[in-house]
Amino acid sequence: MKAADHAIGAGATARALPVAERRVALGAAWRVLLASRLVVLGVAVFAAVSLEATGNRERFDAPGLTRPFDGLAEQLFSPLAHWDAVWYLSIAWNGYGASGVDAAFFPLYPLLVFVAGAGASPGALLVASYAVSLVAFLGALYLLHRLVELELGRTYARPTLALLAFFPASLFFGAPYSESLFLLVSVGAFYAARTGSWAWAGALAGAASATRSAGILLLVPLLILWWRSPRRSRDVLWLGLAPAGIAAYTAYLWIAQDDPFAYLGLQEAWDRSFAGPLVGAWHGLDAAWEGAGALGEGGGVGELARRNLVDFGFLVFAAVAAAGVWRRLPPAYGAYVTAALLLPLSFPVSGEPLMSLGRFVAVLFPVFMWLAVVCEERRLTDRAVAVSAVLLGLLTTWFATWQWVA
Repeated sequence: MKAADHAIGAGATARALPVAERRVALGAAWRVLLASRLVVLGVAVFAAVSLEATGNRERFDAPGLTRPFDGLAEQLFSPLAHWDAVWYLSIAWNGYGASGVDAAFFPLYPLLVFVAGAGASPGALLVASYAVSLVAFLGALYLLHRLVELELGRTYARPTLALLAFFPASLFFGAPYSESLFLLVSVGAFYAARTGSWAWAGALAGAASATRSAGILLLVPLLILWWRSPRRSRDVLWLGLAPAGIAAYTAYLWIAQDDPFAYLGLQEAWDRSFAGPLVGAWHGLDAAWEGAGALGEGGGVGELARRNLVDFGFLVFAAVAAAGVWRRLPPAYGAYVTAALLLPLSFPVSGEPLMSLGRFVAVLFPVFMWLAVVCEERRLTDRAVAVSAVLLGLLTTWFATWQWVA
């Protein structure tokens, strides 16, 4: 019998969880968060202290923002403040620049960092960036536990959390990145829709579209969930809030920079452009094939080969998982995963077609719901988590030494 057969039907009315069950969900979320983030932090600190950083640090770092402390504090707070974290911290401290190059980074996460750090100092903002990410990740894990209980039963809740938290690209959930926030609002939007809280579903979808442009895609599964609900009503109008985040950001760019769609034009500035539906998958296969032959070479050629092979590994996993989600979970979950993957796979990056695919997959929580079902049925959950944790450590090592991961 399929796991989805055990689930509450998509048209059923969800029951409220007793306080005891909420405590179970919160306890599971805490344990998974602490275990996974301690692994990431331990590996990152060890790598940053023991291994030499690549030349990318001199090219892309902003020490005043990412290394405002000395001694132990620097060792704890700086190893994960790399790459896009520099952009988010810069926006939180300085606002958006006049050149508009940073417009590709949507505003909700840096705004929350600014508020949490009270704009007091770069050090306060760095600490706040971790706090926002970790609190959001805890909330996301808690809501995901409740959502999995609702759809599949408690048996699959803890495995889902563990498989997501130890996924190789999950290192970004505890870094100064927007991944945790996006995961929180997207899981929250699903849970709100499944429990009939359509105002919350629309508001959280709006928050998602203020966190990254792909947040607008939540409209697809939310409309499916509404259509399959037992009492279709005008509550669907609340989903009109979904574009509010991206609309507000567009208005801001229009006023501040006289370019309301700067984030679209900047895709080309970041070497990402539309090549046709799913064409990026073919480009990724071609790049991985070439990378397999160049993996042993030194310098930038070998580095790019490694990245393309890792990206292709994420693609294979995502393709298998997407098919599995369609087969084992309600249609809204499959539609969400498909729509979310279609976007990056249609906008490949020159030289590294599947760039950042690992990060895009990490926030697709239905993938880990499906994976939990498969692993539990075959009693492979602990092994899968262990293998994933090893790969997580490897990617964290690369990231902490300023090697590009995603």
